[in-house]
Amino acid sequence: MSILNKKMPLLSGDMQDLSEYQGKVVLIVNTASKCGFTKQYQGLEALYTKYKDQGLVVLGFPCNQFGEQEKGADTEIAAFCQKNYGVNFPMFSKIEVNGDNTAELYQELKVEAPGIMGTKKIKWNFTKFLINKEGNVVTRYAPLTKPEALVTDIEAALA
Repeated sequence: MSILNKKMPLLSGDMQDLSEYQGKVVLIVNTASKCGFTKQYQGLEALYTKYKDQGLVVLGFPCNQFGEQEKGADTEIAAFCQKNYGVNFPMFSKIEVNGDNTAELYQELKVEAPGIMGTKKIKWNFTKFLINKEGNVVTRYAPLTKPEALVTDIEAALA
């Protein structure tokens, strides 16, 4: 079953059926506006711009669970992403990626691609998951992994 069998709210408040991304290569990222890795928005947008016509989509999921680095409301997050990084890829409403209120999408991502030593937790903001055209998790990347380091894997998944 595809990991993309869910509906989730965008920052705009509209519901997005993730199954619409079936047949595309999807990069899912938990984000934050006040994190040391926030500059990765620039690299994520560059990947999206370069590969979107070939079938890549980047999906951003703001999260305030790590050092309270995403305190803003959805409208503030949207304005920040657009003003500072020109983000055009889909950004979703704030979610939780760990704990009792973990979004179903992240529950599945963590099972399909555990972290180091098999951990099911998300370590920090900007953890990334690459999903293939069939909707299956290919791999998980640590927050330290810069978006530009994913090019080889993205190109392979797009091929």
